[in-house]
Amino acid sequence: MDDLVAGDPSHIGPFRLLGRLGAGGTGRVYLARSAGGRAVAVKLVREVHAQRAAFRSRFAQEVAAARQVNGAWTAHVLDADATAEIPWVATAYVAGPSLRDVVDRDFGPLPEPSLLVLADRLALALTDIHSAGLVHRDLKPSHVLLAMDGPRVIDFGIAGAVAALSESDMAGTGVIVGSPGFMSPEQIQGKLVTPAGDVFCLGAVLAYAATGRMAFGLPDSGLGMMLFRVVHEEPDLVGVPASLLPVVRACLHKDPARRPTPEQLAGHLATNGGPGHSWLPPEVLAQVAGHAAELRESGIPRGHRRQYPLPVPEDGYRPDPPPPPPAAASEARMRRSPARKAAGFPRGQQRRSLSGALIVALILLALVAWFVAWFFARSLT
Repeated sequence: MDDLVAGDPSHIGPFRLLGRLGAGGTGRVYLARSAGGRAVAVKLVREVHAQRAAFRSRFAQEVAAARQVNGAWTAHVLDADATAEIPWVATAYVAGPSLRDVVDRDFGPLPEPSLLVLADRLALALTDIHSAGLVHRDLKPSHVLLAMDGPRVIDFGIAGAVAALSESDMAGTGVIVGSPGFMSPEQIQGKLVTPAGDVFCLGAVLAYAATGRMAFGLPDSGLGMMLFRVVHEEPDLVGVPASLLPVVRACLHKDPARRPTPEQLAGHLATNGGPGHSWLPPEVLAQVAGHAAELRESGIPRGHRRQYPLPVPEDGYRPDPPPPPPAAASEARMRRSPARKAAGFPRGQQRRSLSGALIVALILLALVAWFVAWFFARSLT
């Protein structure tokens, strides 16, 4: 999270802003708190959209539908104002990194057990979104947040409103709206976008999570060539685990009618995970706990922030402290290595084997991280 800058509002609607979470093509996102102290993510749409009456009308429709999406694996819409000078929407804040940050910046591809849970939960999220009459239209790694108990799909209100209007406005102009590499062939061709388009995007997201690469390559040879590959060529799925490969292939079928529905995917993938299960590697769980700790300190001047002791659950149980750190030489190597190497998921390579002591330490750290996030979540609801 970044600090607010000059020009940022102090409040949006009833919410007090604490910092910037990010910005994209549809607007800026802020971390905020309600009057009761609940953490929320508030998205302020771009002024260029706010100036269009058609956008406001479509935005109001999309938000009204998004309020009906109450599944476990989506960020719930809490409030919105389509009539404000600049429209905004507030959703439940998810304390966790995006899939893009975890795969591309910090740790690399996810291991197979994590991928299976990810695929199942995202299929369930799309089921809930489509049941409300919505099409996400912009499902991509940055719109998937990784929480302690599972992933959350975000940005299915504003993204849908902007994309739907833009598709209408741009029809016949040769201009496309979306995220290259995570768009369906029909979206690229300017055809009607249906829930099947979200399924194609899901396949592209899963391929990325499994390999650390976009299934249709990078736009380094030109955006047009990349989009041509999406429409006409087969995806590069080398590195996708065998257990997930049939699912990803089916999602990425060129013909929308040949793709499975999210319900069919969820039925096929039904897997354990979530509360009480470590669905992510210990290193990623520790990063999730770090987001929860940052949330706890949000709104406090940096110089006055402090470390909180590990909370003791109601049953009085406290996990044993982690064992002493590895030898000094190992510590020095870890300090010199970038985050990706420390995490044990180098891109394109086999995971390095870890010593038994380090594995034990990581498991214990993950347990500690779970309790920290559990405590923070209880204190904010």
